[in-house]
Order: sequence, then C-alpha cells, then structure tokens
Amino acid sequence: MNYPGALAKLIDQLSKLPSVGPKTAERYAFYLLKQEQNKLEDLSTAIKELKEKTIICQKCNSFAESSPCKLCQDSNRDKDVLCLVENTQDLVTIESTNQFRGQYFVLGGLINTIKEVGPENLAIRKLLKIIESENIKEIIIALNFNLEGETTSLYLKHLLKDRIKLSRLAKGLPAGSDLEYADELTLTSALKNRSELK
Repeated sequence: MNYPGALAKLIDQLSKLPSVGPKTAERYAFYLLKQEQNKLEDLSTAIKELKEKTIICQKCNSFAESSPCKLCQDSNRDKDVLCLVENTQDLVTIESTNQFRGQYFVLGGLINTIKEVGPENLAIRKLLKIIESENIKEIIIALNFNLEGETTSLYLKHLLKDRIKLSRLAKGLPAGSDLEYADELTLTSALKNRSELK
C-alpha cells in the first residue's frame, strides 16, 4: 500500500534535509500529521518567512534581519579585531561565550577541492576590501580543525600574513572538531589562548 499523495510528498521533501533519511522523514511526517492545524500553520509561516525576512549583512556577510546587522551596528564593539568564521552558526556559537567583543566576518564556506570549492567561491575579496578600508589590527581565524578548515586557514595565512596580525583559536579544540558543537567553556579557552600565526 502506498501513502496518500500529500503524505508521500511531505516524506519526500523531509528526506531531502541534511541527516534525514527516509525512515526519519516518515517519522517526522506522521508526527506532523498528528498535530493541531494551528501548530502546522505556525510551522508553515516560519518556513515561508525564512527567506522573506532573512538577508545577508553587507558588512559581516552573516544572515541577519537588517543590514548592517545588530552586531555590526554596535558601537561598543572593538573595531580593531575581526573574527573570521565559516558560517553564521559559528558566529552565534562564539558570540554565545560573551568573551569576544570585536567584529565578525563570515567566509560562507571552506576550501574543499573534492566539492570543487576554491577561494574564489568564498567571500575573500569582500574580506580584503574590509581589511583595506577599516583600521583592523588583528584577524582571528576561527575555522574548524578539519581538513577543509586547515586548508582554508593555510590559504588565508599565505594571503594575509604580510598585511596584518593573524591568530588562530587554539587550546581546547580537538583536531577534527566543529565549532558549532564546541561547548562555551572550550571556546572561551580557545579565544583567550589563541596563538599568533607567523
């Protein structure tokens, strides 16, 4: 027996989400089928508004509600230090530690030769313009300690080492880990004990 068309379509759409296989998608679909109509409408509205009300900050390149975003507009932040992250999730993770008071810049990915993502696919040109136009004295490279993060860090080190002071998150972050999953204590330690790249 096949599922009714609307249910089958939902299962198909849910199975396209990252880390969601057919069985998990099926479980989600049946869970949603049992919910009250108003809860489904709330979910539908949230999904619909996701693209409508989310933009990219023209300064830091992160997802935001406005451009410049709230962090970029904050006059109390240190304008001399720029923390370079892969994505908005990593920015939010570091910001949640309340240990970094500088500015951020989102690269929008990492160099990955297997997936044919090169430096030209990242926001590196935009980063260079910011370095040239603002009085930034240090860049903290806060990228994941995996192959792609290391490759991107090495590329940035060669590109920027003669222009500006570079440092890297250090102590407490194990190799192969993702910033998104690091706890606040570990990230706080990594920020405080960052090492200069020479």
